[in-house]
Amino acid sequence: MKTNFYSTLLEKTKKGIKQLAVLIDPDSLHSEAGLLELIKNCEEQKVDMLLVGGSLITNGFWDRCIELIKANTSIPVVLFPGNVMQTHKAADAILFLSMISGRNPDLLIGKHVLAAPLLKKSGIEVIPTGYMIVDGGNITSVMYMSNTTPLPSDKDNIASCTALAGEMLGLKVIYMDAGSGAKNPISASMIAEVKSQISGPLFIGGGIRTPEQALAACHAGADIVVVGNAIEKDPSLVGLLSKAIHQQNASN
Repeated sequence: MKTNFYSTLLEKTKKGIKQLAVLIDPDSLHSEAGLLELIKNCEEQKVDMLLVGGSLITNGFWDRCIELIKANTSIPVVLFPGNVMQTHKAADAILFLSMISGRNPDLLIGKHVLAAPLLKKSGIEVIPTGYMIVDGGNITSVMYMSNTTPLPSDKDNIASCTALAGEMLGLKVIYMDAGSGAKNPISASMIAEVKSQISGPLFIGGGIRTPEQALAACHAGADIVVVGNAIEKDPSLVGLLSKAIHQQNASN
């Protein structure tokens, strides 16, 4: 079983090195040429990791998407699955998401039971991840598809206690998400409160559209900033975000 990605992620987190992850949703891609252009952009702009996944995969492009990415870049490919079918042995790791912000038993453990034997057979590195949806000001796909109520955006203490409980249960990573296309990113105060309670890596995604928002998340405690929907509309944002985050690392 592959076991390299998490150790590297943890090492960078302990050193305070912030990272940029680009989320690729195969359903949002219109052609292989478009994917290759995105990969080239991420490579040139020194993106730290590529997350691949989506709430629905309806275009039959999942396997080919992973294969093209792995063939055209050395950037780590980490699966961010929307369901148990979103696996691929060529990926570097998978975020094994338990939706600890909700009370849907299927997403806490039910679906995981179905996926576990497949993941073990694949040999992919499995990273237990506490997934927390935060209200971003509108109903997003992940909220609808998960049938869960998001954490209130102004209840920092609920978020921090939830993350702490997840870590105490053995989850190695916390991923807070306002959802693709969220109107508002997760507040700096909530990020800071959660980070003060956990020791592992913290992913922050949803609603981040500017370098200023990315840096605000980093300053508050985010270890990995995730952007997806915004770069579909403006590919140049990849370079702006990467430059901002990596310049901050250089200044620390």
